[in-house]
Amino acid sequence: IIRTWLFATMARAHHEHAVAPWRHACLSGWILDPDRKKMSKSVGNVVTPIDLLEQYGSDAVRYWAACGRPGTDTAFSEDQMKVGRKLANKLLNVTKFVLGIGDLTDGAEAITSAIDRSMLAKLDAVIEEATDAFDGFDYARALERTEAFFWWFCDDYVELVKGRGYGTMGDEAAMSARAALRLALNALQRLFAPILPFATEEAWSWWQPGSVHRASWPSTTALGGDAALIDPTLETLGLVRRTKTEAKVSQRAAVARLSITAAAALHAALETGRADLVEAGSIQVVTVDAGDTFECSVELAPPDPA
Repeated sequence: IIRTWLFATMARAHHEHAVAPWRHACLSGWILDPDRKKMSKSVGNVVTPIDLLEQYGSDAVRYWAACGRPGTDTAFSEDQMKVGRKLANKLLNVTKFVLGIGDLTDGAEAITSAIDRSMLAKLDAVIEEATDAFDGFDYARALERTEAFFWWFCDDYVELVKGRGYGTMGDEAAMSARAALRLALNALQRLFAPILPFATEEAWSWWQPGSVHRASWPSTTALGGDAALIDPTLETLGLVRRTKTEAKVSQRAAVARLSITAAAALHAALETGRADLVEAGSIQVVTVDAGDTFECSVELAPPDPA
């Protein structure tokens, strides 16, 4: 195809019409079977796509294909299709959560929390990287960065601000969380649209007019947040949740005391996220002391006799 069709078309367009038929050409690699051999109809090691589409869904198969970088060979992997299906389902589920957490009366101007602005600063970086990757025809890199942020968003940020979003800290704090969640979701659905066209179209239709595929590509929020501000709080929450998991208790179990040792430079960030951390971890007392290394001591509260 490259030698005959591509080069021949370039030569004919040049000599017959004095123009180039295209400005760019993107070349894919081979699809490899489990033995790392090129899939070929003549060899008989191909897989019929329709069965995969019916089993995993079109978005899942498209996800697997998009993970293969241009110009490189890609191994056939049903496991990767399962990951794609999980990603599409998670996008639908987190959309339901964000839209169901409560009404939003204001827009981006409602995002007053530094924690929320920190998350959006991370999103801005992802939007810039994904845009640059697509401009360079590296769709796999765009997917990689978007997917990494998405799982962090779902597993870490959403868990941190969930209580605040439900209104446990008052209306202003709730509006900030809800506005940030919706702003991020709006951008994520558009970032995923080229890779997961059906799931994003469905999720988009639940709260936006028209088609996500006719919507503009996302731009940065430029709200001026500190992308690193949220990290110490999330690291601490992760350690609290891990302690509860190892103790085989519910994540809602109360923590009697959380003692944090951290460098003085991190104390302001931890103080900024204190309220969200206390709410998300069901923590009764938090102390922060200076130290050379970051450490957390978690003391679980005695179980309720009732």
